Amino acid sequence: MCLQRSAVILFAVAALAASAPLLAWGPIGHRTVAGLAQEHLSPAVQKQVRQLLEPDNESTLVDVATWADDLRDTDPARYRSTGKMHYVNFASGQCSYVPQRDCRKGECVVAAIERYEKILGDRSRPRAERADALRFVVHFIADVHQPLHASFKRDKGGNTVQLRYGRENWNLHGVWDSLLLKSAGLRWPDYVRRLAPGVKPADRTGPAQWAEESCRVVRDEGVYPEGNSIDEAYLARELPVAERRMQLAAARLDAVLERVLGGSRD
Repeated sequence: MCLQRSAVILFAVAALAASAPLLAWGPIGHRTVAGLAQEHLSPAVQKQVRQLLEPDNESTLVDVATWADDLRDTDPARYRSTGKMHYVNFASGQCSYVPQRDCRKGECVVAAIERYEKILGDRSRPRAERADALRFVVHFIADVHQPLHASFKRDKGGNTVQLRYGRENWNLHGVWDSLLLKSAGLRWPDYVRRLAPGVKPADRTGPAQWAEESCRVVRDEGVYPEGNSIDEAYLARELPVAERRMQLAAARLDAVLERVLGGSRD
């Protein structure tokens, strides 16, 4: 009887883990975006970043890149209160952001970036509050460029799309969070070296446009595979798309920090 109950419990835990939403890009993607942005920061803004983070034994954007996800283990209550800020779900394939519909109560990644950018730039606020705002900005700008964190409500950003890869079961969101980047066999410093030459000056768009752009990538770039399985050809085709999203995220993060902490480069 005890064995049967144990088996039921283990099955339930496994099922819960399989159905739970995953975290954008995973550590590799987030640290890659942060590392790319760090390389392009001006000395003045790097100094501002250090001054905000060093009291907490951190000094670079890479040090805080996964902080907003790490809250799930270190501060579950805060993670629950900020969980909806990691993504935005669009109502349709038109990929048009309507705040009243897509971001009720300001609980989405677009509004979160705008909110924490203002806190970061407000030098009258306490250092610790601004440091947390920096951590959120670094993380959420990467999140909004992960296409499935700004896609469709009907399948919860690909979380309900079940796929087979070899002998493994995945959902589409997890493929983009983890499998796709790991398929290249690179660590985040390797990705930084590989992608740095392609990081170009940022355009003048903002978080709403970045989210709409990610949505169009999902809609138009073959993110949804044909059938219920993926193979090496799918990963090889979509990896450059993911890499370009990380390059854009880094360029835009760099531009935001230069504007907020050190004066615009425009």
